[in-house]
Amino acid sequence: MDSSMFFSKVLMLIFMVIFCNKVYGSRILDVQNYGVAKNDIDANSLLDSWKKACQSGGTVSVPEGTYVIDPVQFSGPCKGQVTFQLDGTLQAPFGKIDAQAWIKFSDVDGLIIQGSGTLDGRGESAWSDHCTGCPPLTTSLTLNNVNNGHIQHITSLNSKGYHIKIKNGGGTTIEHVTITAPGDSPNTDGIHTSATSNINILNSNIGTGDDCISMGGGSQNINIKGINCGPGHGISIGSIGKITNDSSVSGIHVSGCTMTNTQNGVRIKTYTSACAATVSNVTFQDITVDQSKYPIIIDQNYCGGHQTCSGNSHVKVSKVKFIDVKGTSASPVAVKLQCSSEMPCEEIELDTINLSLVSGGKATSSCSNANVTYNGPQNPPPCSNSLHHLHL
Repeated sequence: MDSSMFFSKVLMLIFMVIFCNKVYGSRILDVQNYGVAKNDIDANSLLDSWKKACQSGGTVSVPEGTYVIDPVQFSGPCKGQVTFQLDGTLQAPFGKIDAQAWIKFSDVDGLIIQGSGTLDGRGESAWSDHCTGCPPLTTSLTLNNVNNGHIQHITSLNSKGYHIKIKNGGGTTIEHVTITAPGDSPNTDGIHTSATSNINILNSNIGTGDDCISMGGGSQNINIKGINCGPGHGISIGSIGKITNDSSVSGIHVSGCTMTNTQNGVRIKTYTSACAATVSNVTFQDITVDQSKYPIIIDQNYCGGHQTCSGNSHVKVSKVKFIDVKGTSASPVAVKLQCSSEMPCEEIELDTINLSLVSGGKATSSCSNANVTYNGPQNPPPCSNSLHHLHL
């Protein structure tokens, strides 16, 4: 063998080693390979496989089957790409559990959660013991300080409290998920964001006992598109101002969504408190409502829904657009803009609104302390008492 052929073979061998390490280094770590029997996955086995995947990159695989696991936290930072492949059903413990989060991912960059499987919170075993006005029960899936994440195709069923909560971090996309709970289940928000930015929530079916999607303080640049919502309370910003240091909300775009048999369609709600946050640069566009009680609503006289409110909201709401909102209202007041006398709403725009009553007849608008601009056809007619400009 001449020297040139020898070196060619050496180079080829080196290339194959590097290639194999890159391609196969992202190992699939089936939790059943870590000392547990079939149908006996637990939180410890999940943590064992997570730690190995986090060290060098890999996939934590939950195969088909049903597994009851206690609350568990998967922590980073990780040294490689980590995928949580959920093809089985993970069940929460029965009844109330003493934890804010059931399954929590923290401090991970580039996390992928995907699969045909289900997170079953077994919330029906806890809802009956939940007191009115009490803090929410345990969240099924929490992402804390997760950046550039991707959640797709999984199902969240009957969470005890919120289904999915995203806090801190940013750049995460949630798409093609199914979130399901009965319409009377308490505080079972589908997806909740707070103190996070650049979030995409796309092409998903969400039906719960509370907001399908809620955006809390510090939500920035949230894009929501293609959501089928119902039952539930609609898609909401807020409530903002429940705590004095609530952060401002801006850059919200909700489009191409359908609300069916929901309490609200698209909503902004702020507490009657001294909080001086702002809600601004918000667009609700191409929204279809089917028998929603309040298709369009700004409620700045909110205090939890279970008591008589006192005082005024100090949250400033401005630069909000409702464009091409159509469908049917289950109540006579299809457009309700109840802003604060302390901080009147400014630069509110209604463009091409067509909302009729389910029962027939004409729907109405109700406004207070709102500066509104109307563009295009308006059904119901504009508020007679709003500080409005009309461009039909």
